[in-house]
Amino acid sequence: MIDTPRLLLRPYALADFDAIHALRSDAETMRFIGGKALTREESWQRLTRAAGHWALLGFGFFVVVEKAGGRMVGEAGLMRAERGLGEKFDPYPEAGWLLSPQGRGHGYAQEAMRAALAWFAESHGPSRSVCIIDPANAASLCLAQKLGYKAFGATRYKDSEVTMLERAGA
Repeated sequence: MIDTPRLLLRPYALADFDAIHALRSDAETMRFIGGKALTREESWQRLTRAAGHWALLGFGFFVVVEKAGGRMVGEAGLMRAERGLGEKFDPYPEAGWLLSPQGRGHGYAQEAMRAALAWFAESHGPSRSVCIIDPANAASLCLAQKLGYKAFGATRYKDSEVTMLERAGA
């Protein structure tokens, strides 16, 4: 677990399923991540993939919980997705964040990702990390820049244009 001033980042649990489905079935939340709300089955697959990531690789996304009230407000962390985007992308930990409507606009994504990146560097050693962001997602591009990510290319991923970004290991 990671404790920040306002958040708790923790591993996934079966009890998180309904909250994860509520997050990932919201069309606005998913607008820049695949463009569609997930079904209950797809949300279940996301939950089990996230848990499996930790079991196989020793890292992954965290559930992001507001300390005040204990509400799940998102997911954030690093993963390895094997997206087929090439040698400059696939072998590296990939950062990502997804916040609920109630979690947006409070700086939670930045707080969670700074903590997750620091945890990763401490537990796995400094490493270059990458991410992909829809070029229309101005908020995520701004956050990536604040986190030290810089664009290094653009490509198509699942019928969408994405910007590829990288961050030197710290």
